[in-house]
Amino acid sequence: MSSNCARCPFKPSEKLCRDKQGKALPFCPTRDTEEVLKNSLTEYDDPKIREFAKQSAIQEHENYAKVKNSDSLKPTKTRMEEIVDFAKKMNYKKLGLAFCIGLVKEAKIVEKILVNNGFEVSSVICKVGRIPKEHVGVEDNQKVHPGKFESMCNPIMQAKILNDENTDFNIVLGLCVGHDSMFFKFSEAMCTVLAVKDRLLGHNPLAAIYTNDFYYKYLNS
Repeated sequence: MSSNCARCPFKPSEKLCRDKQGKALPFCPTRDTEEVLKNSLTEYDDPKIREFAKQSAIQEHENYAKVKNSDSLKPTKTRMEEIVDFAKKMNYKKLGLAFCIGLVKEAKIVEKILVNNGFEVSSVICKVGRIPKEHVGVEDNQKVHPGKFESMCNPIMQAKILNDENTDFNIVLGLCVGHDSMFFKFSEAMCTVLAVKDRLLGHNPLAAIYTNDFYYKYLNS
């Protein structure tokens, strides 16, 4: 039976993954995959992985503050601030920025923020190499603008350039679905995502999820 945490109906505080006495549906991976758990935990024996995991948990903690006279918590930092803080915690010096040509303006702002916070930044645009889309079998009628030359997105080259420049940590900004996947596969450094590509929703894909019961109801049909 496949793991399906997304269908778990219990409140977060009641889930087995949060509480030893918590509730679980048939085939809960927390309860039923003990061998995978053991194998996963051995990966944290690597000092670099352990430190990365530790600082990730600390970063989570530092993103909340208590609300006065309440048990509630409120968020305190943006994703951009989180990335800067985390990179400092890890003592990273050189950051990679792999970005989409459609977010050139945003990339310039991000690069400036990172530099102003003391980092060296290597940035690579998605169209690097100027390779025609025909190289991977794209036909003319499958281009954005048929009849014209179009450079293909080249996430493998983006990753390899940043590998050669020995970046400590890579930030992905607006790469397309699939292109981001290839970047992750070929990047030697750990990666994080500042923003994902969503042309329709201003790079805010959760808008379709938040309005799934009305404007984007058709996604369920």
